[in-house]
Amino acid sequence: MSTEARAFAGVLLALTISFAPAASAGTLDAVRQRGTLVCGVNQGLFGFAERNDKGVWSGFDVDFCRAVAAASLGDPDKVSFVPLSAGERFDALREGKIDLLSRNSTWTLEREADLKVLFAGITFHDGQGFMVMRKPDVTSALELDGSKVCVQTGTTSQANLADFFRANSMKYEEHAFPTPADALKGLADGQCDVLTADQSALYAMRLELKKPSEAVILPDVISKEPLGPATRADDPTWFNVVKWVNFALVNAEEVGVTSQNATEALGSAKPDVRRLVGVEGDLGKKLGLDDAWALRAVKAVGNYAEVYERNVGTKSRLGIPRGLNQLWSMGGILYAPPLR
Repeated sequence: MSTEARAFAGVLLALTISFAPAASAGTLDAVRQRGTLVCGVNQGLFGFAERNDKGVWSGFDVDFCRAVAAASLGDPDKVSFVPLSAGERFDALREGKIDLLSRNSTWTLEREADLKVLFAGITFHDGQGFMVMRKPDVTSALELDGSKVCVQTGTTSQANLADFFRANSMKYEEHAFPTPADALKGLADGQCDVLTADQSALYAMRLELKKPSEAVILPDVISKEPLGPATRADDPTWFNVVKWVNFALVNAEEVGVTSQNATEALGSAKPDVRRLVGVEGDLGKKLGLDDAWALRAVKAVGNYAEVYERNVGTKSRLGIPRGLNQLWSMGGILYAPPLR
């Protein structure tokens, strides 16, 4: 190669490096340097993300943030929670205001393709439903022809609502509100006959009514709503960390590792348990973490079953049965690739 050719090649290499995406420097590195994970969550939804009068956050999505912090920083408490509306959430992620979005968000093609985000698996298999007051007595969504329907703007629920009524040759009057609280107030005040949202959200919102027993969630499920955490699309390393924390919690339930027996699991002779807790396989190093990353996540928040039951399961205030969110081996569709 001539001197001129080598010089030109060097210029091309320099240009390639200088125009590399900023995020390629690494969200994981940025989180470590900062010493805190910045996690976007719901502004307030029972069971998923709620803050008490002392400022302490709890919930299904909150626990996932803490699991990621435990895996990447070694401490589940090193999380700064940022409450976001439905309209704000993806902009905040794309603009780097948060490292991770864990906010009951539906995974769709349009969101990944247009918004340049990646969903790191499914943490909650949901579906859109309807909630009505018990009077008049309605038992099926097919009885809602001519209804006034409350729905939140900036959600997949609006489009699903239109699809459902059009597919069933029914008419409706949409009343769109900027927040779930406003939509619920619309139902409670009689502005609407019915409220539509993800079923998990309906269970949570019903608890906020003065008399929750006066509202009923209809059995109809009109859509697939795979909810999961999201990262920016330009950082595959960080995306893999978040994705495998999700899968680790599911795998932990499969092999019987819990927050209570995680330490004892270090002495297990079972290969799948040993890989999960990091005593063989060197899997953490492949993610840019140490090998105890999954063990720390499980010790911090528990396996998937513990997270589910504590926050939204039948023993919680929401009382949502596992249903589709049961393990694939137990009649559900919850499934995670193997840690190996």
